[in-house]
Amino acid sequence: MAANGSNAIDILKADHREVEHLFAQFDAADGDAHAQAELASRIGQALAIHAELEESLLYPRLLKTEKGEEEVDLVCEATVEHGTLHGLIADMNGRDPSDPMVKARVVVLKEYVKHHVREEEKELFPKVEKSDLDLDAIGAEMQELRRSLESQVDGGAGGTLIHVTEVSH
Repeated sequence: MAANGSNAIDILKADHREVEHLFAQFDAADGDAHAQAELASRIGQALAIHAELEESLLYPRLLKTEKGEEEVDLVCEATVEHGTLHGLIADMNGRDPSDPMVKARVVVLKEYVKHHVREEEKELFPKVEKSDLDLDAIGAEMQELRRSLESQVDGGAGGTLIHVTEVSH
């Protein structure tokens, strides 16, 4: 998603734009169960990878370097939001895309993501950019971890992180 040499914030913002684009494609595919199933899977995979990057490489370091109550609260809230997102993604796994609950979960997921992105980009990321964290080094680690996670999704160990099953009628 992000270009080589990007810092951590650039990578995460690029992820946000990509997921927003996938949600728009999902909305545009209304009535096409096959396309929506594929897009729901792609949304779930993109969010799962994005969350792993933040949870593994950014949030713990921010908590170690920033002792301000506001920063700690923002990271804790983001972590709770990730838990909710993981639950919604897991609930879509293996479902018939014609099930109205799949679309409902994607709609709720979209609203959660919109809220999460707004908080991160307006509140958390500006604090991260002012911190002593080496965002270029973290960005390089994120790119390496992303490659590893994507290779698992692309048919390595574990297959896909999420798959909405298409059921023919």
